[in-house]
Amino acid sequence: MTRQIVLDTETTGLNPGSGDRIIEVAGIELLNRRLTGKHYHSYLNPGRASHPDALKVHGLTEEFLADKPRFEQIAGEFLEFVDGAEIIIHNAPFDRAFLDMELERIERPPFHAHVPLIIDTLVMAKQQFPGKFNNLDALCRRFGIDNAHRTLHGALLDAELLAEVYLALTRGQDSLVIDLDAPRPRDAAPAQRLDRFDLPVVAPTAEEHAAHQAILEALDKASGGKSVWRPAAAERPAP
Repeated sequence: MTRQIVLDTETTGLNPGSGDRIIEVAGIELLNRRLTGKHYHSYLNPGRASHPDALKVHGLTEEFLADKPRFEQIAGEFLEFVDGAEIIIHNAPFDRAFLDMELERIERPPFHAHVPLIIDTLVMAKQQFPGKFNNLDALCRRFGIDNAHRTLHGALLDAELLAEVYLALTRGQDSLVIDLDAPRPRDAAPAQRLDRFDLPVVAPTAEEHAAHQAILEALDKASGGKSVWRPAAAERPAP
């Protein structure tokens, strides 16, 4: 049973080394790739103003955050929530740097010491869609995820959207191992005996074979004779 937490933070700026702090942290729980409805969310008083550019992004003013808890006041509860779970973050180095800084301030081990794995969905997206915009808004548009209500960045909303993006990025069979002993769902269709079916084998026509050969020749030419399909195809006799 895999427990995952989709995590996001908002901060006063971009550089924890220059004193920027976390002002909001949120996590959404997934259990075996299903949303459980459990989440963690807290606004934080950073003890300093946000950079004007950051304020335009999240809209969390000093006045709003003035009566919110400090990170050290919620650290135990937050770490208990993420403990032992795989963590999913978009652009993980950014959030990790801030979490590590906040934990160092209170003499706690760095964030990765509390969790078994950190998954970066930005890295995953760049691998699937190289050369394209892969921020959260772009991925929501690409996967048809409704983010029209996202006028400002917020950690909880962004975590909810990222959970949907992560599931879309990783959709499909998680494992090639089929658990034959797993109970069938009540509403599953009855199993069918495959030996009752006589599946026809349709050979290509001469025209289809010629068209296929032309495609292989084009691939072979484009790859400078390095096509991996051409040698295997050449060994097959024409119909």
